[in-house]
Amino acid sequence: MVFIGDSGGRSSHEETSPCIFLLTGVMASGKSTVAQLLAESFSRGVHLRGDTFRKMIVSGRKNFSPNSTNEGLQQLRLRYEITADVADKYFDAGFTVVVQDVILGSFLMEFIHMIKNRPLYVVVLAPQPEVVARREAEREKAGYGKWTIADLESSLRTETPKIGLWIDSSTQSPQETADEILGRAWSDAKVEL
Repeated sequence: MVFIGDSGGRSSHEETSPCIFLLTGVMASGKSTVAQLLAESFSRGVHLRGDTFRKMIVSGRKNFSPNSTNEGLQQLRLRYEITADVADKYFDAGFTVVVQDVILGSFLMEFIHMIKNRPLYVVVLAPQPEVVARREAEREKAGYGKWTIADLESSLRTETPKIGLWIDSSTQSPQETADEILGRAWSDAKVEL
């Protein structure tokens, strides 16, 4: 049994079976921190970072970029497939899984179909672009590489299907965002596809 809710101000919710959360958004939108907090909210929780599988390629890696080759696209899809497979394996073992990665545009629907198990809750973090720019400037790692914030923001806001729970976390702390997800996901984020 998974219990969500404690004296920390979270909404109480009880789930009797595992589920999968897919947490996406542009880089510097707060995915890593929020996903960790969310996973920690469950008695059996996993924080699955999809980018880990990209980093495992030590030779021959082709990062997906605005001018990506076919190989870059194939490696991105491979990363998503592996992430979905691992999420399903943890789910099958009785864990609630929080998958966190940059999955935008048509890739979001592809990824949703790659995950076999349900229930699946999709959460899109969508802070305002100026907030993303500030967060990117303040963090130690530089995530954007060949991408610009405008590139990914455009993909997020114009190409990504409006499914699941979209949260403008611009004025929220990571804990407040995690709490909002826990309070709203069960009714607003469930994807039946």
